[in-house]
Amino acid sequence: MSYQVLARKWRPKAFSEVVGQKHVLQALINALNNNRLHHAYLFSGTRGVGKTTLGRIFAKSLNCDQGISADPCGVCISCREIDEGRFIDLLEVDAASRTKVDETREMLENVQYAPTRGRFKVYLIDEVHMLTTHSFNALLKTLEEPPPHVKFILATTDPQKLPVTILSRCLKFNLSAISHELISGHMAFVLGQEKVPADESALRLIAKSALGSMRDALSLLDQAIAHGNGEVKDAAVREMLGTINTQDVVGIIRALIDADPAALMKQVSILSSQGVIFSSVLAELVSTLHLLALAQLVPDALEDENAHLLEIAAELSADEIQLYYQIALMGQNDLPLAPDPKAGFEMVVLRMFAFRPDEGEASIPVSSQSHRVANENKSLPSARPAVPKNPAQQAINKETNNGANNGANREPRQGGNPNTPVSPAKPANQAWEATVNQLPLTGMARQLIANSQFLGKENGTLSVKLDPVNANLAGGAILERVQQALSQFYNEPLKLKVVEGELQESTPAEQQAKRQVDALDDAVRTLQSDPNIVAMEKTFGTQLDPKSVKLIKNNE
Repeated sequence: MSYQVLARKWRPKAFSEVVGQKHVLQALINALNNNRLHHAYLFSGTRGVGKTTLGRIFAKSLNCDQGISADPCGVCISCREIDEGRFIDLLEVDAASRTKVDETREMLENVQYAPTRGRFKVYLIDEVHMLTTHSFNALLKTLEEPPPHVKFILATTDPQKLPVTILSRCLKFNLSAISHELISGHMAFVLGQEKVPADESALRLIAKSALGSMRDALSLLDQAIAHGNGEVKDAAVREMLGTINTQDVVGIIRALIDADPAALMKQVSILSSQGVIFSSVLAELVSTLHLLALAQLVPDALEDENAHLLEIAAELSADEIQLYYQIALMGQNDLPLAPDPKAGFEMVVLRMFAFRPDEGEASIPVSSQSHRVANENKSLPSARPAVPKNPAQQAINKETNNGANNGANREPRQGGNPNTPVSPAKPANQAWEATVNQLPLTGMARQLIANSQFLGKENGTLSVKLDPVNANLAGGAILERVQQALSQFYNEPLKLKVVEGELQESTPAEQQAKRQVDALDDAVRTLQSDPNIVAMEKTFGTQLDPKSVKLIKNNE
């Protein structure tokens, strides 16, 4: 006996075997049980979601020898013939191959005759939107007032192409794409019956690639069994589908966090040497960034296998994740236009590196008071270490600036000794800001401590106050990172205590934002009084726009 593919072998033969589509099943079952039957039904939805299958089961329910029921017996002659595709009163028509009006009229000539064996004569027209206008006109009158022994079941993947006159004469059911969980669970059931070992992660990959189609999923499952020599393993399925693991793109995100373009290109080269499909790599990068956003805001929504992303999410700001996600998403449109997929992918990640938030851009969520100050200058300090926009220029200027900038931009700790920590019971605002600026923190941990108010340090406990907005961001992993950094800074084990309430003093973030606003105002006043600019304004009748003045950091 020849092998029967899984999609045909496990095609549902009863409503109870259909996966998903509960909203459609409920309506059909109630109509059959209450004998409230319409003369025409329209099933629409993407491929492989069960349109034709539901049509066959409905025809079997109408013609079962045991009577009209939502649970046909499946053993009578009519049920078996419908399952085998040879029931004379079930006419399955492929509208894609029978579009001529003459063929439609020929099909409808026998509508007036009573069914040969069954209770109803059922016309199952697949891809009905492919019919021509003349064919629809020929079908229209019959579809509106068919004989009582005739039922029409129409199936389409594109209901928008159907004339309104046809739609108004049918009961319409929209079959939705089947969820990954339902597809994965059904494949696990099938493999259990087939006694084929499988990895759960491999089934999730297949379910994701099926894009909501159960038929596509079972076809891919057949291919995976053949590819894995009777087994469905994660590595084999990834090789078959050309997908990669989340871990493979973590290195790229790590390089972005570390602001290391050399490491970024090294990760791309490693992926290229593995022969990956870069469109799949980019899709996985988009998916991983989505998981990172979830990890920041709804960590409980992550599955156990993605728990390792919590640590990475704590090192990125929400702005960075959203920016990287948008760049990667738009990069999917640009990638097919690139002369080489690898070069196109490199440009996407280099764009992430070039436009990531830095010291001069807003990347720290602030309280309402600091937000007001920030809006005046549209800039706040970032957790990301300052990296020159042009590393090549940095190399050229290194010798020139060597010695001139050593320690020039580093604010010494109290006492003038950079190795002596600030440790009074309650230092001034400037001292707490100096402490915060020297903590080796990034991402959300940096944002948290930069928007805090120092309360005191006593008996191994350092207390800070946060406003309600920032207190909500204080997760366990983030607080642990801040506590560890403070312990290293003070060179003693410390316990961090967070108090929520209204801040009475300005935070380090507010202080730095205010200095930047003041520096920008000074720069504008200096330019407005510059003789050269004054002369240009008089000569050309122009005026300096204060909004166009930007502060330039070192080496930019």
